[in-house]
Amino acid sequence: MSQVPQIAVIGDGSWATALIQILSEQEVNIKWWVRRKESARLIRAFGHNPRYLTNVNINLEKVQVETDIHKAVEGVSVVVLVVPAAFVKDALDQLEEDAFEGKIVVSAIKGMIPEMDCLVTDYVQERFGVDEKHLTIIAGPCHAEEVALRRQSYLTIGCENEETGEEVAALLRCSYVNVHTLPDLVGIEYAAVMKNIVALACGITHGLNFGDNFQAVLVSNALQEISRFLDALFPGERDLSQSAYLGDLLVTSYSQFSRNRTLGNMLGRGYTVKSAMVEMGMIAEGYYAVKSLHKIYSEAKLDLPICQAVYHILYERISPAVEVEILKGRLQ
Repeated sequence: MSQVPQIAVIGDGSWATALIQILSEQEVNIKWWVRRKESARLIRAFGHNPRYLTNVNINLEKVQVETDIHKAVEGVSVVVLVVPAAFVKDALDQLEEDAFEGKIVVSAIKGMIPEMDCLVTDYVQERFGVDEKHLTIIAGPCHAEEVALRRQSYLTIGCENEETGEEVAALLRCSYVNVHTLPDLVGIEYAAVMKNIVALACGITHGLNFGDNFQAVLVSNALQEISRFLDALFPGERDLSQSAYLGDLLVTSYSQFSRNRTLGNMLGRGYTVKSAMVEMGMIAEGYYAVKSLHKIYSEAKLDLPICQAVYHILYERISPAVEVEILKGRLQ
């Protein structure tokens, strides 16, 4: 890596904006790919994202806004992916197969590619031939809204290569963000996907007027589901009580900033999926992930009643009240 790190950030949503703020705390040069030309124009003119986290000041001395994704990734050493998983292929398939050659690729996406039913890192490896030692993920209980307010936050860099993980961690450490690494890329990434599905379940039950007692049981059972899934398909040494797993699960299940909990809450109150997503105006990664994950755990014949209940509600249009009544008898 050159003396001043050259970084590309792909995506212009709230988490991308928060990461721009964090990265700008360092001596770096950032090329920020923004999909909408009007948003790019306004960011260049006023130093604020007009659509997300509008209170965040964009340091234009360090951030170069691009609408051409080819220019954004050209000449950088680190590429941070922060587009919703459902749109990853649309964004990245424009690039040549060697676009990420020699680069560290960081996924800050907690979702799955719907068309392929795979993790984002799996897609990057298959599409661009990125070596696993150059792949990392950003995980942990860290909502963009609190980062924007510079509230103390914690991130985990999942990476099989310790040197690469530390290199990425160093770019994200600042006065209000603590960062550590864990050598469990796949386990952390799947746990991050599953916690979004759990948050949907928590929102649904809240919308149905279940209280804190039930939600505590729901979340504790959900951690058991995550453990069963990972132990069956990706066994290895991991401690699910660490913040990359349990912390992320808790904050997504309980926080007012959780999009997945918000979507679930609206479904529990009687909204259709379509009407809830239109009113939210933002992507809830769990909506797409629950279908992809359902295919994987069904083929493996795993019993995941919470994930199954959310799948039934979202994709088989079973009444939330009916499905949760069935789920009640499966929890301990």
